[in-house]
Amino acid sequence: MNLLETRCLSRSFGGLKAVDNVDFAVPEGQVRALIGPNGAGKSTFVAAVCGRIRAESGSVHFDGKDISRLPAHRRIEMGMAYTFQITSVFANLTAHENVALGVRRIARLGRRDIDQKVMEVLDRVGLAERSDQSAGDLSYGHQRLLEIAMGLGQMPKLFIMDEPTQGLAEGEIEEFKHLIRQLAGDTTILLIEHNMNVVMETAEQITVLNSGCVLAEGTPEEVRANSDVQAAYLGTG
Repeated sequence: MNLLETRCLSRSFGGLKAVDNVDFAVPEGQVRALIGPNGAGKSTFVAAVCGRIRAESGSVHFDGKDISRLPAHRRIEMGMAYTFQITSVFANLTAHENVALGVRRIARLGRRDIDQKVMEVLDRVGLAERSDQSAGDLSYGHQRLLEIAMGLGQMPKLFIMDEPTQGLAEGEIEEFKHLIRQLAGDTTILLIEHNMNVVMETAEQITVLNSGCVLAEGTPEEVRANSDVQAAYLGTG
């Protein structure tokens, strides 16, 4: 079953088609990467999927329902979570409090159960020992991990991560790849990422956007061998 589908999804800005009739489908439980050169339309496409912007035409279907007209918060309530290119943690709150906000919003749990769930999530991303530390005092890499924890705390059916490794050190990128492998199967993941090592080592399927259109789709091996992708993006054509 496809958890997420878009059909002929389009969005323009000032006459420029940022997303152009995109048909896209992600099966439940898959790790899918969305790649493409700068300006390919990736962030606009994801914003339309999440409901942060309204598509001009086409439709978005999630968990078997047409959600094209639903606002972003309703899509979150249905099981979408996402992280942004720029970290958006609450700097004055602790790591624990940041994650607890998402847990409380989604789950009707008692205080003890919320605390337990928060610590489980923080442990999963390697931040359990920093639970009482202010988010603003965390390193940039730890803030990125905290953002992922905030998403996981919502127990999402679909977790969209927009450039999650941007600004991370090499060791932190290795930890992130390990985390994605751990999460695979527990939740469906849509990864928008420029780091091709991360993409090739974690994604089961890759969709390539170029000029707002789907240029190619397939396994990492198929995409790497695609001459159109090599010419447009990988720089080996």
